[in-house]
Amino acid sequence: MNSLPPASPGILANGRAVLRAEAEALYTLAASLDATFAQAVEALASATGRVIVSGMGKSGHVGRKIAATFASTGTPAQFVHPAEASHGDLGMIVPGDAVLALSNSGNTAELTDLVAHAKRFALPLVAITAGEGSALARAATVALLLPRVPEACPMGLAPTTSTTMQLALGDALAVALLHRRGFTAADFGVFHPGGRLGAQLSRAADVMHGGDELPLVAPATPMDQVLVAMSGGRFGCVGVVEDGRLAGVVTDGDLRRALRAHGSALLAIPAREVMTRAPLTVAPDALAAEALRRMNERKVTALFVTEDGRPVGILHVHDLLRAGVA
Repeated sequence: MNSLPPASPGILANGRAVLRAEAEALYTLAASLDATFAQAVEALASATGRVIVSGMGKSGHVGRKIAATFASTGTPAQFVHPAEASHGDLGMIVPGDAVLALSNSGNTAELTDLVAHAKRFALPLVAITAGEGSALARAATVALLLPRVPEACPMGLAPTTSTTMQLALGDALAVALLHRRGFTAADFGVFHPGGRLGAQLSRAADVMHGGDELPLVAPATPMDQVLVAMSGGRFGCVGVVEDGRLAGVVTDGDLRRALRAHGSALLAIPAREVMTRAPLTVAPDALAAEALRRMNERKVTALFVTEDGRPVGILHVHDLLRAGVA
């Protein structure tokens, strides 16, 4: 197996210098935010349609990510390429939309038609630019000005710190809009159903076993029948139901303790005398991840799901792990 050569101290120094320069730029950006940021958030929130994000070159690449972040956090958004907009894609931008335009200089020629279109239909136009007196800043409803800081590129030419600030400011807008809209983890889960993130945002109702799979007995059920129900349920426990409500559970641990106390007489004892009362439960709309956390804390492998005290499902730790909740 080939080994990599040792890292050059000069290369490491260059990498660290870039990261420090961009980190310092973000601190400067944070300190520069003022009331115009809140105005920008309100302008974007006023859209009854979508937020149209646009930018050319590196600003365009950043804009695509900002649009994706908006869309996944409750603000409908779409990226429109400014050059394509001039050749028919302006039809994607309609009354009710708002526009977020990115240009470091503020004088990007390709944005001209899109900006004019926004003005023609009186759409809110938020600009992210370092050009305070630029054409874009002057045309904007609200201009968010990036502080003048050096690019991390040694020639001061390649967009580095400027695009990092654009991206971070887009994230700040998205999160501010998220808070303004009261966007919750449940809402987030709707837009992220796939992968591990989707699994972590799933609800107990999405993972639980219900219906005929529920291992349930009455309080007077003798323990020999409780054992049959427990074996058939494959969850290592049964729920004890009285008047339709979960009064307790009988677990493997309860059985071992009762066997030590009663010996062979255990089989004739009713479930109510062995069960653990007031068992740990979760609601159907509880996050599956929260259910797993509570199971780990109490060192149990199964958990009943109840609604108004009535058992509607049961969760097993293996199901949660298979679903990718952990």
